[in-house]
Amino acid sequence: MSGKASISQSSTGFGSGALSHVYIKHPPLRCSIPGSMGLFYDDGTKLLISTTSTQVFSWKTVPFSPLAAPTTDSISEGPILAVRFSLDEKLIAVQRSNSEIQFWLRETGETFCQKCKSESESILGFFWTDCPLCDIVVVKTSGLDFYSYDPASKSLTLVETRKLNVSWYVYTHESRLLLLASGMQCKTFNGFQLSSGGVIRLPKFEMLMAKSEANSKPVLADEDLYIVTVYGRIYCLQVDRVAMLLHCYRFYRDAVVQQGSLPIYSSKVAISVVDNVLLVHQVDAKVVILYDIFADSRAPISAPLPVLLRGLPRSNSSTSRSNGRESENSETSNANYHETIIYGDDWNFLVPDLVCDVANKLLWKIHLDLEAISASSSEVPSVLEFLQRRKLEANKAKQLCLAITRTVILERRPVNMVGRAMDVIVTSYSLSIKTGSYFKGTKAERRPTGVPNVNNPEAGTDVSVSQTDGRGKSIKFESNSRHNSGLINRSSTYSASDSEDTGSSEPLKTNLDDTPETQPSSLQPQTLGPVNNLVNHDVLEQQETQLATPAISPDEMYKFVFAPVDEEMVGEPSYLVAIILEFLRSANVEKVKVHPNIYVLTIQLLARSERYAELGLFIINKILEPSKEVAFQLLESGRQNPQTRKLGLDMLRQHPLHNDYVLLLVQDGYYLEALRYVRKHKVTGVRPSLFLEAAFSSNDPQHLAAVLRFFSDFIPGFRNTTDFCAYYRVLSEMNGTVNA
Repeated sequence: MSGKASISQSSTGFGSGALSHVYIKHPPLRCSIPGSMGLFYDDGTKLLISTTSTQVFSWKTVPFSPLAAPTTDSISEGPILAVRFSLDEKLIAVQRSNSEIQFWLRETGETFCQKCKSESESILGFFWTDCPLCDIVVVKTSGLDFYSYDPASKSLTLVETRKLNVSWYVYTHESRLLLLASGMQCKTFNGFQLSSGGVIRLPKFEMLMAKSEANSKPVLADEDLYIVTVYGRIYCLQVDRVAMLLHCYRFYRDAVVQQGSLPIYSSKVAISVVDNVLLVHQVDAKVVILYDIFADSRAPISAPLPVLLRGLPRSNSSTSRSNGRESENSETSNANYHETIIYGDDWNFLVPDLVCDVANKLLWKIHLDLEAISASSSEVPSVLEFLQRRKLEANKAKQLCLAITRTVILERRPVNMVGRAMDVIVTSYSLSIKTGSYFKGTKAERRPTGVPNVNNPEAGTDVSVSQTDGRGKSIKFESNSRHNSGLINRSSTYSASDSEDTGSSEPLKTNLDDTPETQPSSLQPQTLGPVNNLVNHDVLEQQETQLATPAISPDEMYKFVFAPVDEEMVGEPSYLVAIILEFLRSANVEKVKVHPNIYVLTIQLLARSERYAELGLFIINKILEPSKEVAFQLLESGRQNPQTRKLGLDMLRQHPLHNDYVLLLVQDGYYLEALRYVRKHKVTGVRPSLFLEAAFSSNDPQHLAAVLRFFSDFIPGFRNTTDFCAYYRVLSEMNGTVNA
């Protein structure tokens, strides 16, 4: 797992010399409430919740804002094991005990309770759902109760009960996937997906667990399981502390397939997902390892590095002018110190991309440093593939791709390697055009709302994914709620989309905004030179709110890669010609329309090195597609080569660009030929004065007479124009001079 990390360019870094590929940004969201009894994260509504004995404070986490103000609701006093808002946020449900859930109508303050009917069963947790069967699901040790809410009677109605033995459960709202653990080792699972098409029961399965000793059988705990969604595919990640492996399971409608394992190097592991990149936090070692499992690769993207804190204000206590000021700065410095303990004991990771510092009541958002990741590998095509799959920071990924491409050309890397890079860029653009994502507006953060239809009768398909996430578990650890759904959230970000899969079952594509990728690859941890010289940052920054994908169009390739490289590159232009031809080859394969400026630049480069024979072959074989711009460049470059100029004239005639062709014939002195062309092709819009001036310049009265006669016949009313009168008088004078 070798790799070279870049140094992040933040003003203030914290941790391991500021070497990192992942960072959190100061300031965090502060959720400190006097008298707080616990913190909870509700993944269904994306709310961070803090409770006192009589109040519920909630902060929206999407879009993430450190300045978000809490909303306050009053409840009656009592124990609080779990809190969840209904998906429309009109009701608050509070689990009071292992047998009772209390509900509040936020608008009126009315309340009602739901209790277990049998004393032999206890409530493990509950969650709201948008499944058409029910509104809320209560998970008990004896199975599942599906309830619908009746606004008229302000009560719950039992819709269905499923009897099962349940030790604990894991649920994410994004996947709508519910896993129920049972058995002596809690490694046997029943699975359900509460989709828009109804409740889908998945096959029963068992998870792998290594034996620690001959007579010792480890027991799987709910904190050992994470349901994540990556590229539209649902995975369950299971921590095996005995084998020191992270087992990966993928879910299909008719099967659960174990798809390899990732090594872990810490007894305590946490999972995050940022922009479809899997982050495995080795908490004891205080580092994070990144995986891009788009192509089911198990190789890490880069070397393990710690999380970096950015934006921490510098202490200015040394410049204080008073003891009071020094004391204040000292307190601020101490507070900042406690806030910035990376991988602290009270850090709880909330999948997909949040981490809560329970002790300091802080919520951080996890970010990827795309520039640092790009600089950690020298395998340019793989780096470009990785960047082209990023959606959350599409603008940054696009800038990096442009800068990397320009750099490798300026460094004159091998043509075949740069050709593979061109394949990546063109293929990504082609895919974005076919799916419509290239022109689709997006924002850096959004709250997905759509739910796909997964009621597909076809067997062998993926369990589908919707666009919200999480399992709202309390961040506060309590001894009497180990198996309660109120412990730690396990959820996933909205996904890109599914990709081609090599499994035995056919994957079901989701209806998410992002598009499926069809060229799987993995990033190997190698070394890449710096790419700090991002191209035209201001121009691309203006496109931020319009970018849904980092795909690069041929026009952008010309503006931000080929044209700047042509200006900077010195020496023989044959290398740049070879690179452009690789780009044209890729565009031809993908049937992508190339901007004429690229053809024009190719002609200029070939003419600059006097490779007119090759240029002629490129035109004849239509490697350079005909257009008005290409024709004019051939005429310009053909000043030193008549054959090239003839190619330009022929292109104008064949395209057809009649007016331009006629104008050039006149400028070259072939005005009589131009008149014959005008008559044959019935060209309109020509200016008689141009022909008359050319004929007059020839000092040949017969030619001038022919031109006057042509336009008199060709244009009705021409004899009444000032041009006719003026040149008829000139013709008379010329004839008089000849007769004399």
